Amino acid sequence: MHLIDYREALVSGQKKVAVWGIGHIGYSTMCHFAERGVSVIGTDVDREKVDVINRGENPIFAMDYWLGFTPAYLFQGGVARATTDWSQLIDEDVLVHFICIPTERDGLPYLDILADVCRKITKLADLRMQPPPLVIIESTLTPNTADEFVIPIFESAGLTVGRDVLFGCAPRRDWFSTPESSLRTLARVIGGTDEATTKAMLDTLGIVCENLVVAPDHNHAEVVKSIENAYRHMDIALANQLALAYPHLDMRAVLELVGTKWNMETYFPSFGVGGYCIPLASHYVLQGAERPEFLTLLQATVATSEAQPGRVVDYLVRRGDVGHVGILGLSYTKNMKVWAQSPTVKIAPALRRHGIEVKVNDLHYTDDEIRRISGAEPFRFPDDLGEFDTVLVVAGHREYGAYPHTTILRALRDCRLVLDNAGLWREIDFRAHGIEYHVPGDRQWLVLPAPASSTVPTASPESSEPLASVPADDGSSVDHPPVEEDGIGPAAEVDPQSLVVEDSQDPAYVQGR
Repeated sequence: MHLIDYREALVSGQKKVAVWGIGHIGYSTMCHFAERGVSVIGTDVDREKVDVINRGENPIFAMDYWLGFTPAYLFQGGVARATTDWSQLIDEDVLVHFICIPTERDGLPYLDILADVCRKITKLADLRMQPPPLVIIESTLTPNTADEFVIPIFESAGLTVGRDVLFGCAPRRDWFSTPESSLRTLARVIGGTDEATTKAMLDTLGIVCENLVVAPDHNHAEVVKSIENAYRHMDIALANQLALAYPHLDMRAVLELVGTKWNMETYFPSFGVGGYCIPLASHYVLQGAERPEFLTLLQATVATSEAQPGRVVDYLVRRGDVGHVGILGLSYTKNMKVWAQSPTVKIAPALRRHGIEVKVNDLHYTDDEIRRISGAEPFRFPDDLGEFDTVLVVAGHREYGAYPHTTILRALRDCRLVLDNAGLWREIDFRAHGIEYHVPGDRQWLVLPAPASSTVPTASPESSEPLASVPADDGSSVDHPPVEEDGIGPAAEVDPQSLVVEDSQDPAYVQGR
């Protein structure tokens, strides 16, 4: 069998696809390939998730919608299956291996899981397969991880890359927002260690992906996602800085106007950047750079972004009239069940440290999940909104907008302040009912009310003390320890140089944290 037969071997049923890690990325990879008739086996350490998948049930919130089809029949019919026994993936019938595991923890690059998976895959050396198995990393990598970390693991096990095993990078860009922006339709950059590998990747990924973009090699494909998200990270940081620098303007309105220029994206201020990708991107790029001292813009971006939730906390504390806060949304964004780097898991414990009572609602999480992840008690929406003098809307889930304005206003009977990160309630006339309302970046955003004797508003200073350390969600479990209440202290200057990784050979990079 020659390299050109990879596609035929898979679609004909002669060979299978293996998926390592069944979170958002891994599960969607399984479903898309199985939907095209390819036999797929996936492995995950989460026994409960594996059982759910094999019953044909959806293990990830709203995945049926994002996929654009219901995959239950694929698992019930045996085209795809999951297992906790990874050794079942080391088989002559498995030709292609997708690595879809988390590569971050606590908001920083983390390689232990990747190392474990790669060492397990090296067991393929015992099979001496021809054609050689193809290994594709879909996870986001710190630049140079492939050459300095992954390939050495293969070679130390006696596998010559390009001969005994083919290796390439094809990072995922999925937003998991609509079926129209899916693995099938989005442009995807791919690259192998040589031309033959890239050809095998094209043949394999072309079964599902309609828009493949070939990079010069795996190094270029590896770095693309981190850099493209670092660009976005800088733009968002600038939006937050502009809102602080021009409090007399509605900076959201300004940025909307800026976005009318034909070659401009539109980014808005927020409570903080969340999710798996953007908050990590700058860290990936800084850590992988040969000369990170030149990346001063990214250093400042990290400092600005990581301080942003603290600025919100500092503002609320310094107001002096905030005692009971209700937070809507544990997820970092709307209509998803992902809490990685969510502003809520940083803001809630910090407020509690300052003696402010905090409760959290998210209709996509159980009460026990809310307690474990945020450290706060849950409350019912909209029934319990009357408990709070301040409400923060972190994630604009569609359910929060599915009530008449009069219902929301009645429920907020004792509320004095609403900060709406999502802009979900912008059309409600809060001020007519004595409620101060802000979306991030509007006029007087995070500016303290002027004292009665003064007409000059005082801006709340920045707070940049490190926030509570919260494990990042890897998509496989929410059973993490409660958040500790090491909240935010007085404002302090951040030295961007302290964020520079001096050497990509740092043990934290090579061995994982």
